[in-house]
Amino acid sequence: MPDIIHLLPDSVANQIAAGEVIQRPASALKELMENSIDSGANQIDVIIKDAGKTLLQVTDNGSGMSETDARLSFERHATSKINKVDDLFEIRTMGFRGEALASIAAIAQVEMRSKKADQELGTCIFNEGSQVKSQEACQCPAGTTIMVKNLFYNVPARRKFLKANTIEIRHIIDEFQRVALARPDLNFSLFHDRKPVFQLKASNLKQRIISIFGSQFNQRLVQVEQKMDILSMSGFIGKPEFAKKTRGEQFFFVNQRFMKHPYLNHAIDSAFDELMPEKSFPSYFIFIEIDPKEIDINIHPTKTEIKFQDEKMIYSILRSAVKQALGKFSITPSMNFEVEPTFDFRQPPKDQPIHQPQIRINPDYNPFERQQGNQTDRNKSNLENWEKLFPERNNRFSQNPPTKPEFENVSSQTEAGFTENLSTENNFYQLHRKFILSQIKSGLMVIDQQKAHERILYERYIELMGAGNSLSQQELFPIKLSLSPADAALLNEVCEELNLLGFSIKPDEKKSFQFVIDGTPAGMKQTNIEDLIEGILEAYKTNQVSYDLDKSVNLARSMAKNLAIKAGKVLQNIEMRTIIDELFACKIPEISLDGESIVNIITISELTSRFSRK
Repeated sequence: MPDIIHLLPDSVANQIAAGEVIQRPASALKELMENSIDSGANQIDVIIKDAGKTLLQVTDNGSGMSETDARLSFERHATSKINKVDDLFEIRTMGFRGEALASIAAIAQVEMRSKKADQELGTCIFNEGSQVKSQEACQCPAGTTIMVKNLFYNVPARRKFLKANTIEIRHIIDEFQRVALARPDLNFSLFHDRKPVFQLKASNLKQRIISIFGSQFNQRLVQVEQKMDILSMSGFIGKPEFAKKTRGEQFFFVNQRFMKHPYLNHAIDSAFDELMPEKSFPSYFIFIEIDPKEIDINIHPTKTEIKFQDEKMIYSILRSAVKQALGKFSITPSMNFEVEPTFDFRQPPKDQPIHQPQIRINPDYNPFERQQGNQTDRNKSNLENWEKLFPERNNRFSQNPPTKPEFENVSSQTEAGFTENLSTENNFYQLHRKFILSQIKSGLMVIDQQKAHERILYERYIELMGAGNSLSQQELFPIKLSLSPADAALLNEVCEELNLLGFSIKPDEKKSFQFVIDGTPAGMKQTNIEDLIEGILEAYKTNQVSYDLDKSVNLARSMAKNLAIKAGKVLQNIEMRTIIDELFACKIPEISLDGESIVNIITISELTSRFSRK
């Protein structure tokens, strides 16, 4: 019987390894930029074309490579970072496996130009599918340039599963941001299809955050600082009021390496307990410096997972540091006011007398003492009985006295009392500005006004995108909208669908990441368009993570969530009637977009049982 076990060819082994290391163009970019950092470069330039599918080029001014090193760098497990097993526990460099360049070369056409500073000529190597096609001397600047062309050209199944350019460029921007944040002391640039995306100068961490995510972050950040013998922790957290519905700007770095760690995410979330709205996430940029012997980064080929020897200790230190930073923020004024002349207590010159203000105080005044007036004993007794019957109502009203009745917009017939001849079509009431009540034959119908309106708008938007002929109302003055690079890429992705819904949005040709809004959907109420678009993008990202929806369905949900009336809005009788009519014209009127009930029926028998003896 012949032997059946054999060694795989290097090209096949490299393609298998590439499946773990290189999932998309962004993965290749991460590996190449980390190699540039390890080379000692202080200037790293990235050029991409067609979201990295056609070209991905990384140029640095690092140490460069000799002719022999350049050729050897394409071999598997060829590295300058480690020499022995013990080196795995003292890793300070970004790369160390020696797999990245070999994996990239196995699935792309790679051209490398590299020269050491003390050499006259550099080396140019062309590698295709793990095969070195040519190697020759060339003229090039000191440092290294690697051009990755036609990624996955020889693995059509993998290339077919790449997403649209707008999605791939978002992933590229994400990886670029992570590397650029990890090293604010270096210069970075990113160009896509000959247009500048980032041009970052060396700076401190806060300036780097502002350069990447926008000037609005200047007022949103709170500094975190914690130094101990075993580790040091520094960085910034976002103020609670700027929390988002998605885990957007959340970054952990350990020894200047980006990492993902759900357990430490929870530490920060718990530090923000009761400071943020439900299902909101804070921004943070946390850097941890720790002895490499205390961590293990050799867990996954992407090197984004790190194992700590004592995770519970890291958890408690991180949570304590964030809580301390939030405590300092809460007692530090965030705004400076000019001193009013009336309250200017600066020391006057010596030759002028000091006139101090005199304040009279009534020591017998009690601000919590109620003026009872001439209440009778019966009035007092009635008041005490009502307070016992509705304790929560009394407590709430004592702090915020109601300015309007609990049932709003009640018709004149209802004010006179219930009658048998009451017309059901006018029988709509609003309860706590949240529910719509209507009398029906079987009892009482209760409708959640926000969920109902979300369902109505969602089905309307789905129909409009299918028809492709929605009406738009032109803005008197065009609105200019500036976004972060990641959000700008996302808006480009959904711009066509938004225009189908009645918007008129187009990129500004003069400025990157800026858009011009000429029109909005007809009939849309006056609102802050900038906030609306940002809210739609945030909801879109949330739906992508939670539901993995089709783009049109996702956008319709996001629009409906942002434009629907909210709980707390007062509705007129005609508005309630319109909501009910349109709701029951929907295809699925009973179920909300989140899978919850919109309509509940309380039957007569259920009501009767509540008044019966048990």
